[in-house]
Amino acid sequence: MINCQPFVVDSRHGKFALAHNGELVNAKSLRQKVLADGVGLSSESDSELMTQLLCRAPDNEGVEPDWPTRIRNFMKMSLTAYSALLLYKDRIYAFRDPYGNRPLCIGKLVPPDLFDGEHNDNDLPVDGWILSSESAPFYCMGAKYFREVMPGEIVCVSRDGVKSCGQVPRLNGELPAVCIFEYVYFARPDSILENQMVYSVRRRCGMQLSIEAPQEADIVSSVPESGNAAALGFAHQSGLPFVEILAKNRYVGRTFINPDNRLRKLGVAKKFGALADNFLGKRVILVDDSIVRGNTLGPIVRLLRKAGAKEVHVRIASPPLRHPCYMGINIPTKEELVANSVKPSELAAFFGLSFIDVALVLTLMFLLLGADTVVHLSVAGLTKSVEVGINEKPIGHCTACLTGIYPVAVDF
Repeated sequence: MINCQPFVVDSRHGKFALAHNGELVNAKSLRQKVLADGVGLSSESDSELMTQLLCRAPDNEGVEPDWPTRIRNFMKMSLTAYSALLLYKDRIYAFRDPYGNRPLCIGKLVPPDLFDGEHNDNDLPVDGWILSSESAPFYCMGAKYFREVMPGEIVCVSRDGVKSCGQVPRLNGELPAVCIFEYVYFARPDSILENQMVYSVRRRCGMQLSIEAPQEADIVSSVPESGNAAALGFAHQSGLPFVEILAKNRYVGRTFINPDNRLRKLGVAKKFGALADNFLGKRVILVDDSIVRGNTLGPIVRLLRKAGAKEVHVRIASPPLRHPCYMGINIPTKEELVANSVKPSELAAFFGLSFIDVALVLTLMFLLLGADTVVHLSVAGLTKSVEVGINEKPIGHCTACLTGIYPVAVDF
């Protein structure tokens, strides 16, 4: 409970509250800085750490707190990875780290009787404003997508509307580092990121995957619902029919986010049933968005084999995850990632080979699980699929979980 958000603090100017998404990559040194000043911390929450740093008054501050300056000073101390909301009296300050790693967007509440009408959204009257890490909830709350909070931007939301308080630049003119895994997995398909719909990006990933890894087969299908958009893109590009072959139990949550590995594996066992009549005796291309810990795909391949699939060719619409994320995503260790779980030398010995290239490790692992072939989308293919739909410059994405190249130095 002590790590719950929002984190509320009593300051000499009164109460303020802060909630954030992400993880401070230099949290360790910042904690030491706060503790060295004689300030105690009651939790491990980055929200509490952020509130203590935001309590520091800048020089020449007036009677009221200068929140934009305080936030700018904080952002210079910690360049990533967070988006945050600060509530003080009758206004909210929304801010996003200079690299834009964690998403943040603004929704415009409109009168209910005008919500579904034929109006220009910019001309609609405003009933209020919503801030969210993604745009998908706006529609069901009667709000229209307004815009993103830009990387490094500070926005004030009050009765007077939405006002930008400026942006904090990145070091040495570096590119943004928007999390590319939002497009692959985390964001809802109907959300808008960087002014493009996530579903469209995932469909383009499937099309690019078909170009990079063609395969003779009878049908294309998906691991529902995570692989649907990519599978439809693959089917369109390849000219093969898309057919549903798995029935999903909608009462089981996403296994990736279960905190315990045993719970994740049990979740997979309860999650899918085979629609055997749709693929009996056929060569199947099975598309999914990603492989993280490998608990889902192996059992699915075996399920399809037992139900009568002639061949199962796995296509993954993202590159292998090989590195942990230090930006607030639950991939804590290299050992938990399936791409790192077996050493190349061990696989080489199993197959009686003298040497195996690291790039073949994941493919051979899933051959052991029953798939005929396994191919991932390349990093270049994923980046192309994402960036082709972005018009604003500059463009930049964090691919650290795929490449091991982090946008800034990590200090935990």
